[in-house]
Amino acid sequence: QVRLVESGGGLVQTGGSLRLSCEASGRTFSSYAMGWFRQAPGKEREFVAAITWRGGNPYYADSVKGRFTISRDYAKNTVSLQMNSLNAEDTAVYYCASRIAAGPLWSRNGYEYWGQGTQVTVSS
Repeated sequence: QVRLVESGGGLVQTGGSLRLSCEASGRTFSSYAMGWFRQAPGKEREFVAAITWRGGNPYYADSVKGRFTISRDYAKNTVSLQMNSLNAEDTAVYYCASRIAAGPLWSRNGYEYWGQGTQVTVSS
């Protein structure tokens, strides 16, 4: 079992920045990758970014490339998402997720563990 707890969400103005964190506990050594997904009202949950746990290789959705940066602290079992140049389309609940097996990191179906989510609201 892996337990994930997100933090860092909030209200920010257009063009502002936020940093989300996800603390993992439990059998984290078995994780292949950690990801961030988001879900806006009335929309499906979508991939934002992911990072392989050991290699630290990052992957991003096209919509956030150049604005968001994912990183992980292997020693502290945390994954962070630095979000810059935020706009209204980034408003959503952001979820941290963990997957054990290798596979397409953009697919939510491969992630076994999920956090409760943290709300990010970008106001114009």
